[in-house]
Amino acid sequence: MSFLKLLPDGLEVLVRATPRGGRDGLDGVAELSDGRAVLKVRVKAPPEDGAATAAVIRVLAQAAGVAASQVRLTSGATARVKTFRITGRADDLASALSQAAAAPAGKARK
Repeated sequence: MSFLKLLPDGLEVLVRATPRGGRDGLDGVAELSDGRAVLKVRVKAPPEDGAATAAVIRVLAQAAGVAASQVRLTSGATARVKTFRITGRADDLASALSQAAAAPAGKARK
């Protein structure tokens, strides 16, 4: 199972966010206890007033090579596991995110 779901106009990405994580970046892919795969994203921002979610959006946008305006939260505003939608060419986005998720910590695409 993948953390990505291809859509006609982009991707749906399942993310496990870690606020106050010391740095902004991807931490690879993990499997939740229910079997779902998630992309782990660590951000420095605290989980207050949407700051952590906004930071996750910036990290996803950078990893996918798109503008932050192309990434939006679709569910999980106050949860650690969130779903985001990224608009664009699904195959290109999936390739970019998969490569960034597989890169060693701190070596994600800039």
